[in-house]
Formats: sequence, C-alpha cells, structure tokens
Amino acid sequence: MKERIGLYPGTFDPCTRGHADIIRRGAKLVDRLVIGVTTNPSKNPMFTPEERMDMMKSEIERLGLDNVEIRGFDALLMKFASHVGASVIIRGLRAVADFEYEYQMAGMNQQIDDSIETVFLMADISLQPIASKLVKEIALYGGDITPFVSPLVKDQVETRVAKIGRRGEI
Repeated sequence: MKERIGLYPGTFDPCTRGHADIIRRGAKLVDRLVIGVTTNPSKNPMFTPEERMDMMKSEIERLGLDNVEIRGFDALLMKFASHVGASVIIRGLRAVADFEYEYQMAGMNQQIDDSIETVFLMADISLQPIASKLVKEIALYGGDITPFVSPLVKDQVETRVAKIGRRGEI
C-alpha cells in the first residue's frame, strides 16, 4: 500500500503550542508528516527560515514524533506538496476568520491540483486564541509568553527580543 504523506505548511515564526497540537494530531492521520517551513516576508518574521526549521526540529524531538520531518520551501504550496509526495495538506483552524481564508485557499489549491486534499483540524479550545503574531507582540512588550509556547521556544524568543530590544517600556 502506498505511504500516506501529509504536509503541514506554515511560517512557524515562532512555533506555538497550537502548532504543536496540530502537528501531534496530524501525525496520527498519515504515515509520514512533512512540516513545510516557508518564507512569508509579509508576516515580518522574527526568525530566519533556518532558525525556524531548527526550532521545529527541536519541537518535534520534544514531542517524540518519529514520523515527522521538517523541510523548508519557498515555492507554490501545491508544487511543494507534489514534490514531497503529499496526498493531503493539513491546516489548523482557530476561528471563523481562519476558516474563510483557508476555505478560499483550499479551493484555489484544488483548482491547481485536485489529487491533493486539504484537511482542517480545529485547534484545541484552550489553544484557539494563540497566534504567532500575538506571541511576538507580547514578547516585544515584555509580557510573559509561557502559556503560549514551549520552554525552548520561549528562551529563543526572549533571546531574540533581548537582541532587537523591547518596546513600550514604562
């Protein structure tokens, strides 16, 4: 039987507990899960693609998942999905706003290659408010990001914030 390969794409800047939840659950649905760490300059990344890939590798080790691999890409998602042999793209949903965007993206992706399905996983209710953008903002203003990221990611974010400087000191 053909190996079922899933692809979970994202910028993961930084990897949150919400991402880790989707990875853990998504890895159960496929034989092999590829985490596709992509570039997206419009998201104003805090970390380089290489740093994000290293962060993801550490998170996968922490989760103890042996059917997950990390790959970087800077290409059209459907071309990358085909390149890695994925038959399914896994996407996490937090709120209605996510659904509208993801629904449109899934429809466009289906037009490009209808042999690759998109599967949506709802974020755990306790993790739904977590967004990488908000984690970075909280850290930049000196807030505690402990509830939102693993200890390893927290250390990396705080180290980066120390280099670039905090904002909004009172």
